[in-house]
Amino acid sequence: MASQDPQGQINKIFQDYLPGSPDLPSQSKPIEPTEAWKHVQPPHSLPPGLEYLSQLDQIIIHQQVELLEVILGTETCSKYEIKNHLGQRVYFAMEENGCFDRNFCSPIRSFTIRITDNTGREVITVNRPLRCNSCWFPCYMQELEVQSPPGTIVGYVVQNWDPLLPKFTILNESKEDVLKIIGPYATCSCFGDVDFEVKTLNEMSTIGKISKYWSGFVNDVFTNAANFGIQVPVDLDVKIKAIMIGACFLIVSTQNQREKPSQAR
Repeated sequence: MASQDPQGQINKIFQDYLPGSPDLPSQSKPIEPTEAWKHVQPPHSLPPGLEYLSQLDQIIIHQQVELLEVILGTETCSKYEIKNHLGQRVYFAMEENGCFDRNFCSPIRSFTIRITDNTGREVITVNRPLRCNSCWFPCYMQELEVQSPPGTIVGYVVQNWDPLLPKFTILNESKEDVLKIIGPYATCSCFGDVDFEVKTLNEMSTIGKISKYWSGFVNDVFTNAANFGIQVPVDLDVKIKAIMIGACFLIVSTQNQREKPSQAR
């Protein structure tokens, strides 16, 4: 169950369900409510399939390791389990794209990720176009679109140019800025977790975080598998929570680009 603490203190994610990560992450900063992003929707107005998100302040995204990818060193369509803080699967996500995109355009490849609930119903669609990821082209940075239900846009995640830090902006369906995501200068997850802070637009208040968990030496060397955790206020708009899930997939790909030279492929 999500925390009901009136001060909005974020609980720790239990990482026992993540391979190679026996330790709990450090406790995040307190949530500071801001009406610009906090919006409690009545149950009847929630996008179909997102009702359960309204109860969560902690979400775990676990990438499944593909045996073929480990043996042959080729990129396969990524699959993810999206869980609550108890390790119970809430959604399943699968990437769709072509073999050329995966093996020659990775990690800036275009993709569609279809997220289904436990009944197999598609509840969220994430679309990422092929875009540049070079600091020499700051006007054509990475972005993706989030739909829920499929066909209805709920928001976007846009990468912001910065000479030092990885930065992203979460936008609503009207392309209005809602939240900022700011990562650390060093984003390699060797022997430790990497936290991307979720901040208000003025970047003065931290309301949550997206964490990339270190999944162990073997996983880091032989696979690109990623384990992410999202910590947000329980009363955050469920549409924004869905966009945050999309933001994880964009961060996964940008992190793979930074770490790829160090991997045994």
